[in-house]
Parts: sequence; structure tokens; C-alpha cells
Amino acid sequence: MMRRQALIGAAAWLAGARSGATAGPSARPGRVERLELPNWPAIEARPVDVWLPPGYRADRPHAVLYMHDGQMLFDPRGTWNQQAWQVDAVAAPLIASGALRDFIVVGIWNAGAARHAEYFPQGFLPHLPAPLREQLVAERLQGRPRSDAYLRFLVETLKPAVDARYATDPGRHASFLMGSSMGGLISCYGLCEYPEVFGGAACLSTHWIGHFERNPEVPAAALAYLDQKLPAPARVKLWMARGDQELDAKYDDAQARVDALMAAKGFRAPGFVSRVYPGTGHNETAWSARLAEPLRFLLGR
Repeated sequence: MMRRQALIGAAAWLAGARSGATAGPSARPGRVERLELPNWPAIEARPVDVWLPPGYRADRPHAVLYMHDGQMLFDPRGTWNQQAWQVDAVAAPLIASGALRDFIVVGIWNAGAARHAEYFPQGFLPHLPAPLREQLVAERLQGRPRSDAYLRFLVETLKPAVDARYATDPGRHASFLMGSSMGGLISCYGLCEYPEVFGGAACLSTHWIGHFERNPEVPAAALAYLDQKLPAPARVKLWMARGDQELDAKYDDAQARVDALMAAKGFRAPGFVSRVYPGTGHNETAWSARLAEPLRFLLGR
């Protein structure tokens, strides 16, 4: 019974079927603005929240961190599981102390039931056995893979809108991706597909297995894609981390294989980090607790 309840909980989280609701006013650092876009080509419209740190100044360029699952980033009172990354609470004191460069966060809400379709990298699909690929597309991706369209929206519509409205440094050296689980997959995929746009990514609890159980096929497809598409190590920063509890416990073999490929491709510290956090699992509380480290990695002065 406990295993069944755990799988049900994991399924609800991975599907992203519940949307976060806006909670009442709170004394959180900085401010969050809702970015209204006139059109949403190829993907479903949804909120985009932009966090501006305390002391944000329109005359000073800021780096930009694009984060997925935007409804889970700030106030835990408004999320489906009463947990959040609490990015604002973690980042604000680090910026104030001078440990991090000035930056803003762009939180793109997930598409609920279509979350898997938007976050599963389409570039993996050609490397899957045909029967598994067809099943995955039909059952998990709702018949239509959408990750390429999601990334095109981010690069061609959202990023120009953010750069036009806010005081940003639009260069790749100041544009980064971050996400967890399926959000970790799409962050890695975005860096590989658009290395001329993004200079780095942080992938937490990356869902290499694609399902709820260990399997060889999806990680093998990911490795085949990465072998072909990884950017040159000197061009990008890439942070990967996982726990060893809950779903994270099932990523051990896949992440080890990814780490081995990265080493073979010449990725190593300080531009590449892969860590294991014993005793931690697959949830926003765990990601919030380790968030300062990937922030320093991507945005440290």
C-alpha cells in the first residue's frame, strides 16, 4: 500500500496536473510580476512570473535565469503540495552579500496535463525502439511531442519579451536554464539545442528514466542524443545533482552513465558538476535546500 501511494504521489507530481494558485500578500524579498504576452505560438498560454530582486534597478543589466514549473518557485502557500523552491528567499541574501551577480528569474508555469509532452526531449525519440517510441508518444506525450515548440517559444517569443521589458544582459553568458525532474531534462535539452542562446543549465533530479521505473531504453536514447548534441565543454556550464530517496533513488545508474559520457566528452570541474545528496528525495523542499549551490555555480561573481 505504501509503495502504491508513493507511486500515485509521484505520478501526480510528474504530470503537473495541479496548478499553483496565487496566495495572499506576503513579506517575501523582491517582487514578482506577471508577464503578459500578446501571443503564444505553438503552445498553450499560461502564466509567466518574473522575480525582481530587492534593489532592482532599470539602469543596471541583470542576468536572467529561466526556470520551468514556474508555479512551484516562490510562495509555498500557493502550490499543490505546499512546497516551493523559495527562489526569492534563497537568492536575495546571496545577491545582497555580493556572492551572486545581479539577476532576475523568469518562471514559466508548466502546462499541467501537457507537462510531459513539453518537457520530454524530442531529440531522444529517434533513438528509442519503435514500439516503445510509439507507446511513449501515444500515452505520455498525448500523441504530440511539444518540447521543440516549447523551446522555440522560450527563445523566439519569451526571451525577446523579457529583454525588451526588463534591464537584462541578453548575451548567452548571462542567460541560463534551471529545472528539476522533467524540468531537468528540458533544461539540458535546451542547452544542447540552443548553446548560442544559453550559457549554462542546472538540472536537478533529472528524470533520465522517463517513466516511474528504471529502464535501459530511455537513458540509452538520452545518451545517444547527448553524444551527438552536447556543446563544447568550454562553451557552457552544466550542473547536475540528485538525491538517493524517492524517485531520485531510481536515477543512480542513468546519472552515472551520463556522468561517464560527460567525462569522455571532456566535461569536468569547474564547468561541470554532478553531485549526489544522500538522504534527500524528489521534492521542492530538497531542491530549495541545495539551491544556493547551483545559483553560485551559474551566477557567482
